[in-house]
Amino acid sequence: MSPAAALQDLLFPARCLACEILLGRHRLPLLCDSCYTRLAVLGSPWCLLCGIPFAAGADHLCGDCLADDRPFALARTAFLYREPLVTLIHQLKFGRRLTGLATLGRLVRDTPAVAAFSCPDIIIPVPLHVNRLRQRGFNQSLLLARSCFPGWKNRIVVDILHRIRNTVPQTDLSGSERRQNLKNAFSVSGAERIAGRSILLIDDVVTTGSTIGECSRILRHAGAQRVEVFALARAL
Repeated sequence: MSPAAALQDLLFPARCLACEILLGRHRLPLLCDSCYTRLAVLGSPWCLLCGIPFAAGADHLCGDCLADDRPFALARTAFLYREPLVTLIHQLKFGRRLTGLATLGRLVRDTPAVAAFSCPDIIIPVPLHVNRLRQRGFNQSLLLARSCFPGWKNRIVVDILHRIRNTVPQTDLSGSERRQNLKNAFSVSGAERIAGRSILLIDDVVTTGSTIGECSRILRHAGAQRVEVFALARAL
């Protein structure tokens, strides 16, 4: 350990981001062993298209993907939306604690989800409405895109997909209510920039898939050749 690192540990001892127990030293990810082992990492077996996990068996298409024509070509999530990840996401979105981004990025890059994606032409974070962006001060999907895919930072574009209607939060809505809530909520400007291009869409949490579905539909309608989706967590 370098003298500078030793001094940092002495003056500013590292704590677990989830439970705040003291850690031995500053080293990513900033989680204690107990919290780290509680992370529910997603991987096979899962749906070949939407990435929803299965309890057992081989990878295959789920019933919803067999029944519906999905607007995206592939969707993957890194973790189940459970503790301690819930705490880390809430700290970011509602507590404005950006210090956890490096840990989230490190955790994501070690998951099977990121290996599934082809190299995109453009990365598009799911946008916030301008009113919510002013209130929060940042778009968490943009920050996650930068942290989880640092090698593709120069591919991130934030002025193509827009949320033009300030929808109510999706949290307490049913699946059908979520889809109705998002109707005509997004638009694309500069469609020529995505015509024939491969897009990686980034979101924080997927529940019913209404948001990623609507964004993917808008992007495909505007001319994108392929849309793949990454989300940090999936709520089941």
